Amino acid sequence: MEGPTGVSAAVRAAYSYCEAVTGAQARNFAYGIRLLPTEKRQAMSALYAFSRRVDDIGDGPLAADEKRDRLEATRAVLDRIRRGDVPDDDTDPVAVALADAARRFPIPLDALDELIDGVLMDVRGRTYETWDDLRAYCRCVAGAIGRLSLGVFGTQPGAPGTERAAEYADTLGLALQLTNILRDVREDAANGRVYLPADDLAKFGCSAGFHAATPAPGADFAGLVHFEVRRARALFAEGYRLLPMLDRRSGACVAAMAGIYRRLLDRIERDPEAVLRGRVSLPGREKAYVAVRGLSGLDTRTVGRRVPRGRA
Repeated sequence: MEGPTGVSAAVRAAYSYCEAVTGAQARNFAYGIRLLPTEKRQAMSALYAFSRRVDDIGDGPLAADEKRDRLEATRAVLDRIRRGDVPDDDTDPVAVALADAARRFPIPLDALDELIDGVLMDVRGRTYETWDDLRAYCRCVAGAIGRLSLGVFGTQPGAPGTERAAEYADTLGLALQLTNILRDVREDAANGRVYLPADDLAKFGCSAGFHAATPAPGADFAGLVHFEVRRARALFAEGYRLLPMLDRRSGACVAAMAGIYRRLLDRIERDPEAVLRGRVSLPGREKAYVAVRGLSGLDTRTVGRRVPRGRA
């Protein structure tokens, strides 16, 4: 298998493990990172595998106290990576791969601490009264992933406005997370979680929750979904300003992943109640079209035309 030069067989095996986890658990993400050069793709797989571990603890069947213990143990692994205390023959392939990726790229590992903090919010059963409250959570669990990804992608030398690149990456992460929240409202409700702000639920008569395949009597569920879709679109529009700052293949990767989620948003907007009946997804041919569009640079050129000169 093609891989980073100058690494041991153990590190190559660790990356292979992370890529297998990514391919099995995150089809949209795996589809997007296929467009990256090998070293960046493998680094992104290592980031995903570590993040997946954190999420799986939060979503698993363990008691809350045990989840907290497991999350703190995962934070201890992150501390070992930060200290450079993970040998190539370590028994944890995710730690081995992420440690190598952190040596190769300026990955802000503190953002993974934020991810753990966000999942701890889930473990504590936190709910969100306002959009500002939910935004803080989303910045932990998704904005952090945007900033981590930017550490791998980097920005193009001389690209204007790169001082705001992390901000745009963060905002794009928020857009993806809000799309996920809309897609998963029924599944989350079954697990006792409600992410949409209580203020918004009350405004549209949806405070009773989402426990059936049809909205509760008197609820304006479509109105709620359309309201949140508009919010997500505004976040996508702001986050897309990152694209002209990236090299061609990194930009294609971001455009592909974001494009898949924007098309999910389109489907949800057309049929809001679909998210109550099951998981909304895109067929493979549509994902392929989004990937080709991203690789062509069309999205990047479109954003570039929209951003006035002298602004980022």
